[in-house]
Amino acid sequence: MNLNKYVPLALLALTLSAGSAFAQVKKKPVPSPKNKPGAPAIAPKSDVLPVDQSVIIGKLPNGLTYYIRANAEPKSRAELYLVNKAGSVLENDDQQGLAHFTEHMAFNGTRDFPKNQMVDYLQKAGVKFGADLNAYTSFNETVFQLPLPTDTASVFEKGFNILANWAGYVSFDPSEIDKERGVVLEEERLRGKNAQERIQQQTLPVLLNNSRYALRLPIGKEDILKNFKPETIKAFYQDWYRPDLQAVIAVGDFDPKRVEALIKQNFSQLKNPAAEKPRTKYSVPATPGTAVKIVTDPEYPYTIAQIIVKHPGTVTKTTGDYMQQVRVQLFNQMLNARLNELLQRPNPPFLYGRTSYGNFIGDQDAYTSLVVAKPGELEKAVKAVVAESERARKFGFTLTELERAKQDALVGIGNAYRERDKTPSANFVREYQANFLTGEAIPGINFEYNFYIGNIYKVSLADMNAMAGKFISDQNRVVIVQAPDKEKANLPDDKTLLNWIATGGQNVTAYVDNVSSEPLLAKIPEGSKVAKQDTDAAIGTTTLTLGNGLKVILKPTDYRNDQILISGYAFGGTSLASDDEFTSANLASSIISGSGIAQFNQGMLDKKLAGKNLSISPYISEFAQGISGNTSPADFETALQLIYLYFTQPRKDKDIWDANMEQTRAVLANRGLDPGSVYQDTVSAVLSNYNFRGMVTTIPRLNAATLDKAYDFYKKRFADASAFTFTLVGNFDVETVKPYLEHYLGGLPSTNSKETYKNMNIQPAAGVITKTVNKGVGDKSTVQLVFSGHYEYNEANNIQVDALEEVLNIKLIERLREQESGVYAPGVRASYRKIPGARYSFTISFGCAPENVDKLINATMEEIGKIKQNGALPADIQKFVAEEARSTQQQLKQNVFWTGYLASSSQNGENPDQILAHVNSLEQITPQTTKDAANKYLSGKNLIKLILMPEKK
Repeated sequence: MNLNKYVPLALLALTLSAGSAFAQVKKKPVPSPKNKPGAPAIAPKSDVLPVDQSVIIGKLPNGLTYYIRANAEPKSRAELYLVNKAGSVLENDDQQGLAHFTEHMAFNGTRDFPKNQMVDYLQKAGVKFGADLNAYTSFNETVFQLPLPTDTASVFEKGFNILANWAGYVSFDPSEIDKERGVVLEEERLRGKNAQERIQQQTLPVLLNNSRYALRLPIGKEDILKNFKPETIKAFYQDWYRPDLQAVIAVGDFDPKRVEALIKQNFSQLKNPAAEKPRTKYSVPATPGTAVKIVTDPEYPYTIAQIIVKHPGTVTKTTGDYMQQVRVQLFNQMLNARLNELLQRPNPPFLYGRTSYGNFIGDQDAYTSLVVAKPGELEKAVKAVVAESERARKFGFTLTELERAKQDALVGIGNAYRERDKTPSANFVREYQANFLTGEAIPGINFEYNFYIGNIYKVSLADMNAMAGKFISDQNRVVIVQAPDKEKANLPDDKTLLNWIATGGQNVTAYVDNVSSEPLLAKIPEGSKVAKQDTDAAIGTTTLTLGNGLKVILKPTDYRNDQILISGYAFGGTSLASDDEFTSANLASSIISGSGIAQFNQGMLDKKLAGKNLSISPYISEFAQGISGNTSPADFETALQLIYLYFTQPRKDKDIWDANMEQTRAVLANRGLDPGSVYQDTVSAVLSNYNFRGMVTTIPRLNAATLDKAYDFYKKRFADASAFTFTLVGNFDVETVKPYLEHYLGGLPSTNSKETYKNMNIQPAAGVITKTVNKGVGDKSTVQLVFSGHYEYNEANNIQVDALEEVLNIKLIERLREQESGVYAPGVRASYRKIPGARYSFTISFGCAPENVDKLINATMEEIGKIKQNGALPADIQKFVAEEARSTQQQLKQNVFWTGYLASSSQNGENPDQILAHVNSLEQITPQTTKDAANKYLSGKNLIKLILMPEKK
């Protein structure tokens, strides 16, 4: 169920401003390991927070600010950012959309990089357009990101020249402007022309009180984007892209002094305009009382209510501000834990509910309650979410709730502190960007960790119990309801809706915190000893075979200080379920993982695990069942206990089953209203050759499913551990963890059943198929072209498929985006598998105007034809090889990569050592091999065209 597409209108608005409606305490920055924490020394409440000494902050004579920090994670890489205090709120009436258009033009020609030379240069250096090289425009800022290697001095140093070109030397070639108009309009079409956009147009003026923010959405106005003159966009650039409104942020594995010299060398020549325009700071005026807006749309699939109480904005600058930020984090955590408990009831009052205090748009904070109602049950949902705020206001929180929240907060800050020398550079960039744009303090992890340790236990229950009363108000409040047209008869008028809110908490009683003092596991299992131990020195792994037959692949690393990743699998999965039991079997793992274990229901289990840094979940896929999760070294034994209990004492919870069934039925009820869902359901049906196992479930199949069938299937799949293989990657010592593995994994049941998966042949039909879906009133289309077939799975073929995928990506961006100006983001996704049957697929996808569908499909086939005729250009192969080599070097230093890779190698029966030769293997790629691959995999013999078109008028 993907509610994120529709849920938070307020959150959508905030996404445009790069904010967060539900902001918690910010992610902690991490300083250099040389800075060791001292004893907590917290300043008085009014003291300004210190600045982390590990960052160099300077300002050039022209006013440009810079932030420089040496950081070795990832090694031989750097993050370079250009931050401009220039966003859509600064646009004149005739410039609406041109802040965003300016961002696009920065990639389409500058003084030193005409036309597309910049992108071409960076791709050859291993920087991927769209994934690595990117930018965004919001209400108040435009930000460019440029991740670069630092082990090639010429490329790294050129990066500062590129940033300077963006900052002051964009060309605005009229011909390039005209070509980019179509791309920007297609971006607007991709993100809009739908129910969400139509609802947003009606609700944002109310939400933002007709302020400048409501009138200056970054995407702009279509007629202006089509017709503006080059001098109009140049005027915006000249007015607002100026050194005194810009910052350069450089964080990475480099010499800070050399970087400072490069910044001075490249940016000192930039000049501010002779007659500077004042940079107006816009705000959203307060709304007396409550504004209500109820909106419906024929294609909107959910009924959603939002209650937004706006407050003056805050920026964390002092120790008092920081202390309040900590309180807000604890408040949000406790209140939403209560809302989550409601979802575990057999008849939950809503599909989704959340209430939080956090940053909002236009120098505001907001107390936002959001609830997604079941069809026809808006009153119940609104009153339920309001009641929890009222319960907190009237009766406060319990001491046990507060202690759990404090423990979890300490886990978060403790993890950040222990990983202080392993924090990715991008994390620091976000901190410094916020400091430049808003003045948000950057005290560093040493200070923040000590602050938490020294102050969190000073937060009293009285402090927390007073917060809900401060947040709740009927002034400067906006209430929004958005729903399908078909729900109109069930929607209230303004007066009734406000009455629901006013009376929602009338009869609430104090919250009762049900906790258990019983241990997770009363007795440690005896287990079984290691029967066999093998080592692979090449990749640093040890494989243990325990007495019950279970295997454990261990790879100790130092990539993270506080992380161990765990993955376990055995073959079987839902392929072993009969058709009659499939729906129940398909629901089994999600139901069990949400039901708790042994005598603990999920709510009790969550409370039991408070203060622990771990997550363990069972899963059942089409061909396997298993466990996935992560833990800190300190909580490793608890993680193993959870695994043991998910095998031996899964919990059958009828309340969770009933709640899930009811929620799924509610979601399915209106799924057919949304054109995108209808299209994707059709895609799933066609690509599975209408096998119901590969399609979205139906209400009749759901009604035929039972908890007993689901539970029994789960038990069968986890009854025999002898066929399981576990992978552990992270910070541990093999000999130290071995006894724990012997007790808990070695103690799992073993029947030596030797089960494996069945190949259900869920795959596309052979031949050429075209399927067109006519759905939706918006002027937009979606296209997927799927090439597929049988595959010979091996490393040599996999490399050729990967190369062909990236070459096609490059060519289709050049053709469909740059040349045809017909799409915003064409995508090519190649996949291959060995299990359950060796298959490959290439999926080419893009959104476009309905009238351009045939033209763009033909253009796509032409580009494929060129590769089939001549092979890839050497320059494009060079780009792929550079990108693949860079990404492989980074992945080899990541726990998450090794966890997935070792599990995949085990499943496919491959030698994992081959990854060490992967970069050298890229030499196999030539124009001839790409030509051969294109003719083999893109022959067109098995091609499915899936097209979404608007409804015929």
